[in-house]
Amino acid sequence: MQPFAETLRLSGNGLTRRALDVLQVNMGRYCNQSCIHCHVESGPNRREMMSRGTVDAVLRFLAATEIPTLDITGGAPELNPAFDYLVESAIGLKRHVMDRCNLTVIFEPGKEYLPEFFHRHRVELVCSLPCYTEENVDRQRGKGTFDLSIRALKIFNDLGYGQAGSGLTLNLVYNPVGPHLPPPQNKLEEDYKRELREKFGIEFNHLYCLSNMPITRYETHLKLRDEYEQYMGLLERSFNAATLDEVMCRSLISVGWEGTIYDCDFNQMLDWPIRDGEGKALHISTLSLDQVQHLPITVGNHCYACTAGSGSSCGGALV
Repeated sequence: MQPFAETLRLSGNGLTRRALDVLQVNMGRYCNQSCIHCHVESGPNRREMMSRGTVDAVLRFLAATEIPTLDITGGAPELNPAFDYLVESAIGLKRHVMDRCNLTVIFEPGKEYLPEFFHRHRVELVCSLPCYTEENVDRQRGKGTFDLSIRALKIFNDLGYGQAGSGLTLNLVYNPVGPHLPPPQNKLEEDYKRELREKFGIEFNHLYCLSNMPITRYETHLKLRDEYEQYMGLLERSFNAATLDEVMCRSLISVGWEGTIYDCDFNQMLDWPIRDGEGKALHISTLSLDQVQHLPITVGNHCYACTAGSGSSCGGALV
């Protein structure tokens, strides 16, 4: 395989960071689900959790900048005891807040209040639903997940989420079940909307198509099935230079649960932090915006997943 950095060089394009639009915060790896494709390797037995002190450091940094959007992820970020505090504080700073929700978390003990909480603070929801069929969802996320996800979506719809004119955004996320690229996003969104509306009366705003990232848990899964080389070859052959202008690392930085700064959530899981000129990993507690603005973006072969076909980012397809 040709290294991604070499492919980038030969394409005549470079990756440089623009003004930051998004501060993405990973609140930990504790989750009520344990999905095959999860690059975070989250699960019920993980104990890594962002502390209240680190959350305060995130808020101090956010307050000192004009970054408009806080993107909260995990694990299941809502299971972190400081989640509500982070959301309310960011709203107080007049920032737009997005929560990457697995849907089923609202049925965890003590979390039944979350839908009303999201509604009250007008949090944008980005919810995982890797297919509109029960078989595929349960195969990827665990038995019974689909039914709970549909129940959750109906609750959000009843509060106005995904409904025209409500201003309450409900987006869904699709991941392929197998080692292939997502289909065209617009077409699949049409299919999702038709199937979910006709079968369950569910409405949502947009569908985001994400390629599965061949690192950590999913890399292990592929190798056990002898599919890793095949998938990496597909990603490399499908490299699309047109995606480079919109990849998320150009306008986003990622904060790990312990406060270390990364170019993206994927580099975070590979433990590739952004380092200063002396090689020291940057930390949210001492970070200033100008530090990251002028530092290079670290790339690796996993970057082929973001730049293959129509591209893939936290906001779905790129072109």
